[in-house]
Amino acid sequence: MNINLTLIAQAISFAILIWFTTKFVWPYLLNAIETRQKTIADGLAAAERGKQELDVATQRSAEVVNDAKQKATSIIAQAEKRASEIVEEAKANAKAEGDRIITGAKAEIDQEVNRAKEGLRQQVSALAVAGAEKILRKEIDAKAHADLLNTIANEL
Repeated sequence: MNINLTLIAQAISFAILIWFTTKFVWPYLLNAIETRQKTIADGLAAAERGKQELDVATQRSAEVVNDAKQKATSIIAQAEKRASEIVEEAKANAKAEGDRIITGAKAEIDQEVNRAKEGLRQQVSALAVAGAEKILRKEIDAKAHADLLNTIANEL
C-alpha cells in the first residue's frame, strides 16, 4: 500500500465527512443551539421582567402598608375622640341626674318640713282651743286661771 494513496483516501473521506456534517448534521446542531440560546434569552428577559414587577409590587405593597397604617392611626384617633366624648357625655348625664335627684330630695324635704309645720300648727291650735275651752268652762277666777295655764304649759 502506498502512503500517498492512503493519505489521499483519508483526505477524501475527511472531506466527505465534513461535507456530510455541514450538509446534514450541522444545521440540526445550529438549530438546536439557536433554540437553546433563544430559550435562555427569553428566560433572562422574563427574569428581568419578574424582577421589575417584584420591585413595583414591593413599592406598591409598601404604599398600601403605609396607607393602612395612616388609616389605622386615623381610626384609632377617632375612636379615642369618640370615647372621650362618650365619657364626657356620661359625666354630664350623671351630673344632671345627680342635680335632679338632689332637687327632688330638697323638694321632698321641704314638703316634709311643711307637713310637719302644718301638723304642729294643727296640734298647737287644737291645744289652744282645748286650753281656751277649759278656761271658759271654769269660772273666770285668776287663781284658777293661773293654775290652768300652768297645767297647759306643763303638758307642752
